[in-house]
Amino acid sequence: MKKIAILHGREDTFPQAFVDEVNRIAPEGISAEPVKIEMLEQGAPSPYAVIIDRISQDVPFYRAYLKNAALCGAAVINNPFWWSADEKFFNNALARKVGVPVPNTVLLPSYERPHDTSEKSFRNMAFPLAWDKMIDYVGFPAYMKPHDGGGWRDVYKVENKEDLFAKHAQTHRLVMLLQEEIKFDYYFRCYCIGRKYVHIMPYEPRNPHHLRYVVDDTNYPDGLLDLIHDYVLRLNMALGYDFNTVEFAVRDGVPIAIDFCNPAPDADLNSVGQQNFEWVVKHSAMYAVERALAHKDGEMNLAWGSFVTQGIK
Repeated sequence: MKKIAILHGREDTFPQAFVDEVNRIAPEGISAEPVKIEMLEQGAPSPYAVIIDRISQDVPFYRAYLKNAALCGAAVINNPFWWSADEKFFNNALARKVGVPVPNTVLLPSYERPHDTSEKSFRNMAFPLAWDKMIDYVGFPAYMKPHDGGGWRDVYKVENKEDLFAKHAQTHRLVMLLQEEIKFDYYFRCYCIGRKYVHIMPYEPRNPHHLRYVVDDTNYPDGLLDLIHDYVLRLNMALGYDFNTVEFAVRDGVPIAIDFCNPAPDADLNSVGQQNFEWVVKHSAMYAVERALAHKDGEMNLAWGSFVTQGIK
């Protein structure tokens, strides 16, 4: 018996629906259940062939558990080693390499020095930084957000140079992105499962949270949705994510990738709505079963993106 398990936290709707769907469609010899951890011994194998991770970004113990499980052969979705190394500034740079437009972005050093550093630790950094050049590149208004954050935490809208400096002082030791604002005509949020299943959802980030997926406009320019579909696959193939969302702001007909580092994306029925919920439950269950069928005992069963695999070649 090969087991598929889901590691989750405060979510209520998606985890049980996922387990139920896997158990409904899985062939004989495959079943699903929530992860149960009683003891974590180094190098001890996991009882699960496939683990869907929905919570380790908030619980370091779970991240260690998943790495150990992956070492011992579990197929962990998403790859916990890549997720530990991944961050938004690098992802933006990689997006440009694979031909996906992103906002003009620069990286700012933390306002306060990291612990156990001194002025000498920064002798390679110019003082002052080229602030005017950065501002000319990004423009105002702009957004400042953590380079490795998520969930819209510590995100600031900045209107001018003085506002930038004042808000940067509030970020303490966070390393921040400064990114141009995209004034958009359309906005989309896209699920991508297994780097092959794509679901494009019209989305309005300016609405209250429970109304963001309630968008009536479907009169889009010819070819726009096909281009977005292509960009979603390019990004996830390069990054290696098997369960992700990608957000696009469309300006003058050009989809610009705004946020595509969401390896535990919102899948709650109460926020994404019934139709989107049914899609993500169905396709994540299908993909988990595919990975269980492909699972090979005694081997590494992790998925890696083209950035890593091409580098190895």
